[in-house]
Formats: sequence, C-alpha cells, structure tokens
Amino acid sequence: MARELKVAVVGVTGMVGQEMVRVLEQRRFPVGELVAVASPRSAGRTVRHGGQDHPVVPLRPEVFEGVDLALFSAGGSVSSAWCPVAAEHGALVVDNSSAWRMDADVPLVVPEVNLDAARDRPRGIIANPNCSTIQMVVALKPLHDEARLRRVIVSTYQAISGAGARAVESFQAQQRALAQGRPVENGTLPGQLAGSLLMHWKADVATGYQEEELKMIHETRKILGEPDLRVSVTTVRVPVVTGHSESITVETERPLGAARARELLSRAPGVVVMDDLANGIYPTPLVAAGRDETFVGRIRDDLGNPGGIQMWVVSDNLRKGAATNAVQIAEAVLL
Repeated sequence: MARELKVAVVGVTGMVGQEMVRVLEQRRFPVGELVAVASPRSAGRTVRHGGQDHPVVPLRPEVFEGVDLALFSAGGSVSSAWCPVAAEHGALVVDNSSAWRMDADVPLVVPEVNLDAARDRPRGIIANPNCSTIQMVVALKPLHDEARLRRVIVSTYQAISGAGARAVESFQAQQRALAQGRPVENGTLPGQLAGSLLMHWKADVATGYQEEELKMIHETRKILGEPDLRVSVTTVRVPVVTGHSESITVETERPLGAARARELLSRAPGVVVMDDLANGIYPTPLVAAGRDETFVGRIRDDLGNPGGIQMWVVSDNLRKGAATNAVQIAEAVLL
C-alpha cells in the first residue's frame, strides 16, 4: 500500500481547488495530511476531506514544510511567486496556471499523452495544460502516433466554469433577468452570455488571436513534441456551466480513414467513443459532466479535404481539464 503523503492544495476554495480535493478523495490518493491553502480572505473557512474538516490557512512559506505534493490552482501571479518556494521545500509541484507552461525547464504533461516528460523536471514543477488543450491532445495522440499530424483546426465551445465561480454566478443572474424581463447586467462576464455567445479572452493585437487560442497552439506543439505543427484555433464561450466541447479537423501525413481513426480512439487510454449519429448518440457536456474521460464522437472522413478526419470532443473542464489531470500526474510520479 502506498505511503501516506502530506498534500497542500493552494487555491483550495476556488472551483478547481475544490474539485482537486474531491478528486483526491474519489481516486483514493493516499493523503495522510491535507493542507488547505487560500488567500487571507478565506480565513475561518474549512475544507472537508476524509471525513474531517480542515482549516484554510493563508499562503506562507511554512505551509510547505514536509509537504510531498503541492497542487496549485490560484492564478498565474501566485504560481509564479510560490511554486518555486514549494519546490524548494521538497514538494512535487503540479501547477494549473499558465505561469510555467512554456518554460523550457518545466514539463507540460497530459498522462495519456506524454507522461515520460514528467521525469525531467529541473525546477521540481510540472505544469498542467490549459483545459481545452488537455482534452484535444488526448484525442489527437492516437491519430498522431498512427499517421503523424500535419494540421489541426479546432473551434471550441467552452463552459462558463472555466472562467471561475463568479462568472457562473453572473451567467445565472443574467438568466434570471432574461426570464423576468429585467435588464441584463454583465457582472464579471465581459458581455451578455445568457442567450448568446462570447469571445472575450485577452486579445493579442499583433495577431488578432485571443490568449486562449494562442495557449492551445503553443501547448499542443509542446506536448506532442512538434514545434512546427500547424494548429488553427477559434475559442468561444457558450452558455453551458460545465463541459468543454470542440470541433476538430485533422490532416495527417499518411492516409487515415474514419474507420481506422474510430478503432484507434476506441482503444486509447482515457477516451470513450460515443459515435452513432444515426441513433442520436454523440458526446454532450451533460454526458461529460462529473466524468474524467474524454468523449469522442462524430468521427468522419472530411469530405472537403479527402484524407482528413473530423471529430467532436467533449470533456469536463474542471475534472480532466484541470483537477483530475493534476492528480493523475501526481499518481504517476509519486505512487
């Protein structure tokens, strides 16, 4: 039986932090002691794990003393400053922010795709990719291994929970206002999402892309070890609380038909194929919510580009897109 470990969760009161605590318990990760860490404004709160309430403590160097694993989900500025501190105390650090993803000395890991990269971690830090990137590369990996990807085109349909709890609350307030015929206020959302769609991530003026789109491009290349892979991305926020969906078109160097792609995906780790359109069977956010797998359907030959494949990929952005992926990394490295 694995030894019990001292685990710190930084950002424990956020949506992903709370999910990390649940995933640790559900996957029976051997937590001997949980250190629940958050900002000072969360002082006095407790976190439930293992049948016990754990007091939330503020972030300071001492919280990492004796810690074996530090899971971070507190934003890029916190991770930039504190991940090295946790690593210096001897903890394995798995960071869910974007702070370290493109650092050459920090592996960017999806266990089903490039677990070997986790062995070389000079800083003691492993980065968790962006939620939308994770589910995409899980689906791309078996196709890449078989026929080598030449180009990937993806449009995302991203859930509100990816923007945090306050964004979800704002969306729900917008829904109530619409139903009651009252004026709709943005809240923390950058526009009206209820009854609409939004594309408001930080813009890169030079390219016309959004930060979220650039993350998917650069992270996919790093994870797959293909720095020149052609990746074209459009990201969209949709009025769904949990579960990111993606429409993906791939072009490979060697011929790969839909039947072979379906066969490969059905055997791929972490993938569930739901592909019977004639009978109305395909992945939806409702199917994926609360699950750790990546669901793939609508696998078909690209009629507009013979030799290409199109598919529909859905996953729970808080679980496989964040918390579960982080815990899977820890399991593979520490257990």
